[in-house]
Amino acid sequence: MAFSADELRVLRRALAIALNPTPVAEEDVQDCLRLAESVDETIAETGRLRAFLLADLARYRDALPGTASSYTELLQDALAAGYDPRPEDLAALRALCGAPSGEALLRRCRALAEQSVRARLAGRAVTPGPRTRLLALPGGRTSDDPEQPKRPAPDKAPVKPRPAPKPSEVFPPRRKPAAPPSQHSLTG
Repeated sequence: MAFSADELRVLRRALAIALNPTPVAEEDVQDCLRLAESVDETIAETGRLRAFLLADLARYRDALPGTASSYTELLQDALAAGYDPRPEDLAALRALCGAPSGEALLRRCRALAEQSVRARLAGRAVTPGPRTRLLALPGGRTSDDPEQPKRPAPDKAPVKPRPAPKPSEVFPPRRKPAAPPSQHSLTG
């Protein structure tokens, strides 16, 4: 996740406020809440993208062996993003062991699966839970909290949420490399 310069400024102020609690200006509270909403939106978008990638990986796995090269590419990308290989992935890779890249990928997936199982057995598996609302700042509570008085809405126009990108926008179609230009000798 990357923050813009303005978001970093807001984050820095929020950290300073958290470390030195003093009365906070309404503008600072609103900036912090907008930043929290942006982070929540980014987390939700990441979840949607991950679900799309996992569904795509399953489609390619189900279409094996015809999609072997695309499947191994997608699986390598998913592994790089922190995906734990599932038993279906290991079974599919065992079926593809004819190619050296398939065997190397199978060894990598076995090692990752073993690490994942050992971590779960040791109780170190961390599952991310839902992020809680900002409660360290005044105004960070939900509006339905009876203890918090309702504040007037800001004068700014509401921001429309961005639509989720289409898969074709996130992953443009792969182009085949162009054939090298033919060498014609000119006689004249």
